[in-house]
Amino acid sequence: MGLGGSSSGSDSNGSGWGRARGLVLKTLVVIGGAIVLKRLTKSTTRWDHTRIVARSLSGEKYSTEQASRDSDNYFNLRWLSCPAAEMVDGSKILYFENAFWRTPQKPFRQRFFMVKPCPKEMKCDVELSTYAIRDAEEYKNFCDRPKDQRPQPEEVIGDIAEHLTTIHLKRCDRGKRCLYEGSTPPGGFPNSWNGATYCTSELSLMKNNEIHSWDRGYDDDGNQVWGVKGGPYEFKPAPASSFVD
Repeated sequence: MGLGGSSSGSDSNGSGWGRARGLVLKTLVVIGGAIVLKRLTKSTTRWDHTRIVARSLSGEKYSTEQASRDSDNYFNLRWLSCPAAEMVDGSKILYFENAFWRTPQKPFRQRFFMVKPCPKEMKCDVELSTYAIRDAEEYKNFCDRPKDQRPQPEEVIGDIAEHLTTIHLKRCDRGKRCLYEGSTPPGGFPNSWNGATYCTSELSLMKNNEIHSWDRGYDDDGNQVWGVKGGPYEFKPAPASSFVD
């Protein structure tokens, strides 16, 4: 009887300690898992953001709907962008062009986008810079051409010319329609087109694959001298687009 009593007591103590030890181990595993996950997230997130932004910028999109709603202020434009090269540090280079939808083979604006993580000290996720192209004529309809008929990545990198603007993009808060949004820093960047002294850019990459882009130029007195006034251009994916990254 006494042995029985002592045996039952030691069992309950043992199982109690076993449960406690199991709980401690589980807690340690959960905490350890969280630390590992945090480390993994920290080390990959900046480049994940970069990849998502580069993918969102790519493709063929049109401002057709906006132009039909408000033809006095918005043209029916084509946005076309695609990957062109990758820098040694992992920064992605995209080729971009704007054209009127009736004359897609005659772009009026051609740029390189450089997409990379924001510097760690800045409160943003992705840095998107635009550059002029050394010989823009050679790049017309770059994305529409077979890959073997385009300038190759090493040529692309060699043809990156003057830095024009930089937009700092931040991931949008949960519940908003956008994925990323941002703008040029206060004061914009130097620009001399059509009487301007500086320009600003705002960009939103939307969850439905739209791109909202608003570029404006201002003179010395702060008067807007180019760009639309009512709000950003809204580029929507082309219905028949078969673009594949």
